[in-house]
Amino acid sequence: MLRAAVFLAGLLAAVAALTACDGAKAPPAAREAPQVTVLTLKPQNVVIKTALPGRTAPTLIAEVRPQVTGIVQSRNFTEGAEVKAGSVLYRLDPATYQAAYDSARAAIAKSEAAVQTAQRNVERNKELVAIKFVSQQAYDDAVTTLRQNEADLAAAKAATQAARINLAYTNVVAPITGRIGKSAVTAGALVTANQPTPLATIQQMNPMYVDITQSSTEALRLRRAMASGELKRAREDAARVTLQLEDGTNYPVEGTLQFSDVTVDASTGAITLRALFPNPDGILLPNLYVRAVLEEGVRENAILVPQQAVTRDPKGQAIAMVVAPDGKVEARTLQTSRTIGSDWLVDSGLRAGDRVIVEGLLKARPGATVQAIEAGTTSAPATPVSAPAQAAEKSPRT
Repeated sequence: MLRAAVFLAGLLAAVAALTACDGAKAPPAAREAPQVTVLTLKPQNVVIKTALPGRTAPTLIAEVRPQVTGIVQSRNFTEGAEVKAGSVLYRLDPATYQAAYDSARAAIAKSEAAVQTAQRNVERNKELVAIKFVSQQAYDDAVTTLRQNEADLAAAKAATQAARINLAYTNVVAPITGRIGKSAVTAGALVTANQPTPLATIQQMNPMYVDITQSSTEALRLRRAMASGELKRAREDAARVTLQLEDGTNYPVEGTLQFSDVTVDASTGAITLRALFPNPDGILLPNLYVRAVLEEGVRENAILVPQQAVTRDPKGQAIAMVVAPDGKVEARTLQTSRTIGSDWLVDSGLRAGDRVIVEGLLKARPGATVQAIEAGTTSAPATPVSAPAQAAEKSPRT
């Protein structure tokens, strides 16, 4: 019994010594490089867009005013409805203008009779002066009377024309086709010729203008970019414009840029751009505030980097971490001009083929070695085992 206990104790001591020997000679396990997700940058053509504030305006607007004085007999339209050019909106009492027209026509008849009498008198005197029965003076007086009567007839015709126009003005008609607003008068109201207050206002809202304001500084920058070739026109005919309404929804129809004003507003330092939008459903109303997204041009071979891959240093400069071909991390200082969706548009600091870290930035430090996993893949490429680890695998156990 004592011999067995001694043998067991010696066996345990030998196992402990062997374990201590192996632990002393085995090298420490090599630390594995951290994994980061990278995106390999590729050049692409990018449409540069700018969102600018604007307000809608009708393409045609007309204030309806009476051109003669009278009492309104009837209003012949529904407020807020579409009216056609030439349709009668108001009828004024025509009695006095009808009487003036009839009087003018009677004056024409009187003048015509006088002209006929004068013509016959001239003809008779012409025959009598030929045989020396009347004097030349009598003939000349007859001709003068004829000319005066003809002038009176012309004046009477002009007065009749004026009376006819005034009579027609008792029907106040729509000057343009469009949607009419509320009426300022009702039947029985007295209106005067060319009064300052309009009876109603008509606005043509299909299509609709959108007046956009852009700073003169931005306009100059855009011109320089076009001139240098940095930007190219998106379309040869007219730039496309889209709208965002006040509630944040997108207007379903695209518009086109019509013109740019030639004058800078001295109080705001801005210029006005005008776009034209179809408005078949009447969604756009006059003076509606909108945000217009304008296509400035196309930048070819542009570099875009996700916003999540860009950080800021204490000076506020944009920084991106790039994995070099040897697996080491480099810090790049960037120059960015604007955001395109969820990406930054990079002017300098990155180029095509760079592998930018988009996930795992906390693990990446400049100069550190990392395992790069391309975004969209599930595993990292095989990484060579470090020399200390290989030596540990090949060392014989003691």
